[in-house]
Amino acid sequence: MRPKRADEEDHLDYFPPSPRKPWSMGLAKSVSTLVIFVAGAVLGMSMSSQFTRYCNSHSELFFPRMMYSANCDKECLGIGKFVRPAHLMHSMTDDELFWRASMAPRRDGYPFRRVPKVAFMFLTRGPLPFAPLWDRFFSGHQGLYSVYVHTLPDYKLNVSETSVFYGRQIPSEVVEWGTISLVDAEKRLLANALLDFSNQRFVLLSESCIPVFNFPTIYKYLINSVHSFVESYDEDGACGRGRYNHHMSPDIELSQWRKGSEWIEVDRELAIDIVADSKYYSLFRKYCKPACYSDEHYIPTYLYMFRGSFNANRSLTWVDWSRGGPHPARYGSSSITEGFIDSIRNNRTLCTYNYEPTSTFISLRESLHLVH
Repeated sequence: MRPKRADEEDHLDYFPPSPRKPWSMGLAKSVSTLVIFVAGAVLGMSMSSQFTRYCNSHSELFFPRMMYSANCDKECLGIGKFVRPAHLMHSMTDDELFWRASMAPRRDGYPFRRVPKVAFMFLTRGPLPFAPLWDRFFSGHQGLYSVYVHTLPDYKLNVSETSVFYGRQIPSEVVEWGTISLVDAEKRLLANALLDFSNQRFVLLSESCIPVFNFPTIYKYLINSVHSFVESYDEDGACGRGRYNHHMSPDIELSQWRKGSEWIEVDRELAIDIVADSKYYSLFRKYCKPACYSDEHYIPTYLYMFRGSFNANRSLTWVDWSRGGPHPARYGSSSITEGFIDSIRNNRTLCTYNYEPTSTFISLRESLHLVH
């Protein structure tokens, strides 16, 4: 064996053999690695939880669980609740109500089975003395009529649960005779009735009115008419043109000023027009004050200006003004006979129905003691 050279010995000393590491150092490294892994796992889980909450909060914003988990039979908006509200009471202001009621579909036809109804709208201060008579009048004709009652705000009708008037009061405001508040009440009744898309004709009545024909006759008469029934005439003198205020010009001229009974009957299109109008209503609110009475002039004037050709220009409510004064005559029970009712049905007033001669009134007003 040859002897090592000096340079080889120096090389070996430069690269000394690695000492053996004790086993405790390897264990420490393993523990450190495990701690780092666990810490990373905990941090990852925490970040995942934060991310999940973030995603859930934003998905709830754009895709709310209630929208997809709600019981649609009770909570979702369907066509039924839209075209025929289940309840008359609501929290809408007049402006909100009129805005909602003036909506009209532009598409032909209806996506539901629509049977046209007549809306009977009662404007009253309190009780309805003829409620039993009206209950008999409506009996057996469910689905062909709707009833709406405007009373003083705090008044509660005292009728049985079987009455057609039960639960038919609308949100109301105080009404003062001779003021614009009467027009407000009329528009409020029309607007609430318009929320039911099946209502086609709208009759305004007082607590003093009674029908002089049976329901089928009146229903057929109204539904088949091509005209609305609103008195609208030009009357000279203090109680007609004398009430006109020249500040209404140029929007309403004296030649357009009309007068008529507030007891009107209109079709759906005209009812929407009346509820939607704010321009001409504002003129009456500002300039038609006692001794100008908006309830006698606003609708007759508006109708004459914009839908005169669709008006029969007469009222369907018979009223006796022969005794003079600011209010019509009243009749006690002894005056109401079969002959009296027949005289109203077959009176000699000449008028037309769908362009054919007729002489029909459908209701009598101011017979306060007819029913006991």
